[in-house]
Amino acid sequence: MNRLFVVNKPILRTSNGYMGYVKRKYGTKKVGFSGTLDPFATGSLIVATGQYTKLFQYLNKTPKSYKATLWLGVNSPTLDIEKVDSIKQTPAFSQATIEKVLASFQGSLNYYPPKFSAKRVNGKRAYELARAGAEVTLKSITSTIYEMKLLNYTHPFVHFEATVSEGTYIRSLGALIADALEVDGTLSSLHRINEGQFYYDNEKALNPFKHLAVTPNIYTGDDDFMEFGKTLYIEYFENKANGVYLIETKNFFSIIEIKDEVVSYRFNRIAKFVEAQ
Repeated sequence: MNRLFVVNKPILRTSNGYMGYVKRKYGTKKVGFSGTLDPFATGSLIVATGQYTKLFQYLNKTPKSYKATLWLGVNSPTLDIEKVDSIKQTPAFSQATIEKVLASFQGSLNYYPPKFSAKRVNGKRAYELARAGAEVTLKSITSTIYEMKLLNYTHPFVHFEATVSEGTYIRSLGALIADALEVDGTLSSLHRINEGQFYYDNEKALNPFKHLAVTPNIYTGDDDFMEFGKTLYIEYFENKANGVYLIETKNFFSIIEIKDEVVSYRFNRIAKFVEAQ
């Protein structure tokens, strides 16, 4: 069964662990997901079954939007409520101060990912090393913060919404906000609203070809050549420029790449989406 949809991941479940529920519900063994959410986070998680699990890298998944709560005065090495080690009272700030700090992060942001993250260090996940007490050194990354807005401030809780580029760590963003306010701070809640065009809608089956960040191209040759994976020639394509393209035949979709007039398959014979009746 080929299916693409969005689940609403519950709190205190790993993204990978939640796939067991998906497999049982849809009676399938082949399940994948994109955009890992931390166990304490909730919200939109893109899931696919069957052939559609191979399409994640081609989906339009950015920007992403999150709602988060920053708990001021609280310190945690995980930058969330998993390992809180101190809670201190802090003076309240004016709403104008909070709004000014949030606005200061809009634009390009260079920072370090959380040590408790899925980043790989010498072949191992950073969180595995951190939990074992090992020293973790991560390289800085750059994200784009498209919008930051204050939803509500009831001291010591700052509720904000952030629209960001793919790969942004909201826990790190929360820590940077707290640093700018010169207090400790950690996220007490995190909810992903959407990933690009993907929002939670009761796990409704989606047509993946309406959500691909791939340019369509026209193949004028014999469909059988493509459907059976035969060699394709540049003269049979309407657009001959270098790039990755989506091609439609009578029965299937394919993703091909043109490079220096040589055509190669990225992914062939994707079954067409059938609308539910």
